[in-house]
Amino acid sequence: MDPEAIISYEFPEAEFTYTERDVAYYALGIGACSGNAVDEKELKYVYHENGQSNIKVLPTFATLFNPGAIRNFMSIPSLEFDPRLLLHGQQYIEIYSPLPANACIQNKAVVAGLHDKGKAAVIEVDTTSYDKESGKVLCLNRLTVYLRGAGGFSKSSPPYSCSKYPADQIKPVKFPNCQPFVVYEECTQKSQALLYRLSGDYNPLHSDPMVAEVAGFSRPILHGLCTLGFAVRAIIKCVCNGEPTRVKNILGRFLLHVYPGETLITEMWLEDSRVLYKTKVKERNKTVLSGYVGLHHLPASL
Repeated sequence: MDPEAIISYEFPEAEFTYTERDVAYYALGIGACSGNAVDEKELKYVYHENGQSNIKVLPTFATLFNPGAIRNFMSIPSLEFDPRLLLHGQQYIEIYSPLPANACIQNKAVVAGLHDKGKAAVIEVDTTSYDKESGKVLCLNRLTVYLRGAGGFSKSSPPYSCSKYPADQIKPVKFPNCQPFVVYEECTQKSQALLYRLSGDYNPLHSDPMVAEVAGFSRPILHGLCTLGFAVRAIIKCVCNGEPTRVKNILGRFLLHVYPGETLITEMWLEDSRVLYKTKVKERNKTVLSGYVGLHHLPASL
């Protein structure tokens, strides 16, 4: 493994085109209107409510803009790893402009960081997405992946660690020792992963029981980004009065798997203009996701 060759690699630019149909599929895939088909805070994600010209787009829809991001790791020169041992550890999203309901996206991706953790290598990839027609920058996604078994490549001490494009906006999360401000409980559907995969993630781990068994799970698991979508949607509904454009940035750390059909409990704490959150699985009493959602401003009613 040649760290300098990896950190200097730039991916070929790629396009991603979507329509309102894709936006609506995604919203349904992360549970919008699942408990109430005419939810006044969520119907706008799937229907032109009150004559609005376009349906509204949830900020986590931005995670779909570079669908081949993880697959493209195979093209990085000198990066050797077993793809079966790859773990999606963290997702950071910075929203620069409200996401349009229809667009052709131009993606520019670069390796942002590489770290030797001994038994694993950690690699970070930044993807900046632009509206191709206007050239307006829409968002940044930082994907953090753990490559188990790929660490120990450093030839010096301390171990190799490089952050080429540090994201200054990513702040550490320290949860307060008090009761959450809001708790939101919602049950996923047993078919949730089958619905979410229509948004483009066709990894059989989320649909094929034999693949799931080989991976060590009793049945197919829910996509981590689907769980993130559930949590952020809950925050928008409970704290932002259903207004997705209040979201400035999002951090999600994936801690444990979720089985479709399990109940998600998202606990929220206010910290200045951030909402800190933990999402637990009720049936197993396990925390599966944590992070924060940064807001442009808090609603006056809070």
